[in-house]
Amino acid sequence: ARAGSLPTTCPSCQGSGIRANTTGDVFASTEPCPQCNGRGLIVEDPCPICHGSGRARSTRTMQVRIPAGVEDGKKIRIRGKGSPGENGGPAGDLYVLVHVRAHPIFGRDGSSVTVNVPVTFPEAALGAEVSVPRVDGGTVRLKIPAGTPDGRTFRIRGCGVPRSNGTRGDLLATVQVVVPENLNDSARDLLTRFRDEARQPNPRSWEVN
Repeated sequence: ARAGSLPTTCPSCQGSGIRANTTGDVFASTEPCPQCNGRGLIVEDPCPICHGSGRARSTRTMQVRIPAGVEDGKKIRIRGKGSPGENGGPAGDLYVLVHVRAHPIFGRDGSSVTVNVPVTFPEAALGAEVSVPRVDGGTVRLKIPAGTPDGRTFRIRGCGVPRSNGTRGDLLATVQVVVPENLNDSARDLLTRFRDEARQPNPRSWEVN
């Protein structure tokens, strides 16, 4: 009730909050009083903040543990940290909606972590061993076979996101062949000789007669 005023006893249930409901001569049951909604009191001059409900909106900050490997959009339920219950009932639960911020290097595919690995044309053509970053820090060595095409994905097991069963997902490393933008005359001559020596078949099938 508004400050300076008091609720009055509900005239329908006489303050009990329940009303008897008799069906015929045998069955009798009780139900919440519809006039006072089971409170037993009538608020004739309600509080302007809670409008007679006895509850008002408020905010507070609390620490929440985010489990490892949580996905974007996941809801975390924290029991008993919601709004107080009606008529002295237990408090509800708090649901925390998780938004995972995008990473400039890593991506996500279920429990697997994705990463693009830039390599040079000689490394892709001749083969190489390069370092790949891990999401938990450090790097892992990846052996790239000779003749690896652009866009090929390698699976590095056990370097992904922790799962609920204690295992980890995989790291999916996709090769990106980086083509040099500027070539000096010597490098251009070498590539021309390579083209002539390699005699690579035309990869565009629609141009093959």
